[in-house]
Amino acid sequence: MEVCYQLPVLPLDRPVPKHVLSRRGAISFSSSSSLFGAPDPRQLSQRRGAISYDSSDQTALYIRMLGDVRVRSQVGFEPERRSSHPYLCIDFRTLHSECESCASASASSEPERRVHRLLSFQRYLHSSRLLRGVPQQIPVHILDEDYTGQARCMLEKVGNWNFDIFLFDRLTNGNGLITLTFHLLNQYGLVELFQLDMVRLWRFLVMVQEDYHSENPYHNAVHAADVTQAMYCYLQEPMLAKSLTSYDILLGLIAAATHDLGHPGVNQPFLIKTDHYLATLYRNTSVLENHHWKSAVGLLRETGLFSHLPPEDRSVLERELGSLILATDISRQNDYLSRFRMHLDQDNLCLSNASHRHFILQMALKCADICNPCRPWELSKQWSEKVTEEFFQQGDIEKKHKLEVSPLCDRDANSVGNIQIGFMTYVAEPLFAEWARFSDTRLSQTMLGHMGLNKASWGGLQQEQTSVSEEAEPSTASAGTEDAAAAAAARKQGSTATAAGGTRSKEIPQGNRES
Repeated sequence: MEVCYQLPVLPLDRPVPKHVLSRRGAISFSSSSSLFGAPDPRQLSQRRGAISYDSSDQTALYIRMLGDVRVRSQVGFEPERRSSHPYLCIDFRTLHSECESCASASASSEPERRVHRLLSFQRYLHSSRLLRGVPQQIPVHILDEDYTGQARCMLEKVGNWNFDIFLFDRLTNGNGLITLTFHLLNQYGLVELFQLDMVRLWRFLVMVQEDYHSENPYHNAVHAADVTQAMYCYLQEPMLAKSLTSYDILLGLIAAATHDLGHPGVNQPFLIKTDHYLATLYRNTSVLENHHWKSAVGLLRETGLFSHLPPEDRSVLERELGSLILATDISRQNDYLSRFRMHLDQDNLCLSNASHRHFILQMALKCADICNPCRPWELSKQWSEKVTEEFFQQGDIEKKHKLEVSPLCDRDANSVGNIQIGFMTYVAEPLFAEWARFSDTRLSQTMLGHMGLNKASWGGLQQEQTSVSEEAEPSTASAGTEDAAAAAAARKQGSTATAAGGTRSKEIPQGNRES
């Protein structure tokens, strides 16, 4: 049942165009018109709790459009978690709770954390202790403008490999993925070229960011933004910049932004051994990557972002988007690397060929996905700690439920340094060495240089930790020294006794630690 609210009619400078009104997916109209390729507006009204208006009341519609953003920023409002998948919604947050008390504490703080994500910086400061009791005449909006200005300055250097995505995400109040992706699409002129509806595009990016699980230490929207920025750096390389089409660039940026969409924070073996429905659905093959792809396609169809394109073009775009996302499956790393190496050995890559360009996009996305070891140490170290913590959280879940602990997920048997050194040696270095053969540029050499320094830094930290652990056991070491001295004295005394009396000395048991 739809409830209509009659608002007072206010004068407008000019009537709102009907084609603009029809773009608002969150409003249902009494007329029979509907968005092509989008869900039924009535379903959206029930789902969002949106207000239904008569299409003749343009003033009420205009007020609803202006108030849409204000509603999202009200205290206590929590956006509904959508599942872009046709089946059940994944929620592993309950599994990450270590104990009942921890679970209750996290549950009590969860609404506040989500509300802060929706607040502007100005309202966040008003609700924080920083400005509590401060007179309201202080122009706090200057802080909003300051932070927005800093984020804008960072976007001017978005092609810099030292780009700090953590700082950028803070400056955009947790909306780094939305802001960055929208900027890059607009910078390439893709919005105008492909006639993308601005409202639908923004809605798509908001839904993408929301469908990343913010509770994941690593596979979250910040990681997606980092991969998108790295993908942009690779698209700027001379070999790609002069060969890729606008369609290739659009596909690459969307794939980077959605490549881990809906990641549950656990790996594929975990889903398989727990008999998760996703593992059954995708027959234990590229389970997560298939889920990311289908989730991205679901959001594209729900928003109708490409509904103005011919159906066959939309099908091709969705299929090639899946091909890029599926290439990020780390279990197929050797297959792609062998094919890449073969092309480079035979020197037969022709970027005027559409299939070869698509393969290079796959390799670029693979590099962007695991480029953390190639970042400067300050950034690389943060990513290493985050991904390792996500591994260890999975291991804690496996221990709690009496499951076999997956490799690299046991925090008692592994360290961040050991995991990262092994990852660089066997996964990252071979891939980026071949990428440097393909695109021998300053960026490629910079990435290899950072990876070498980071590997050496982790090795140094490992040695320091080993030294500290050895020094932490002085009693054991002193006991061993006393045993050695006692054994030496006993041997000397025994040899003296044998020489004097011709008798054989008793054997002293070795390794006695009772002293």
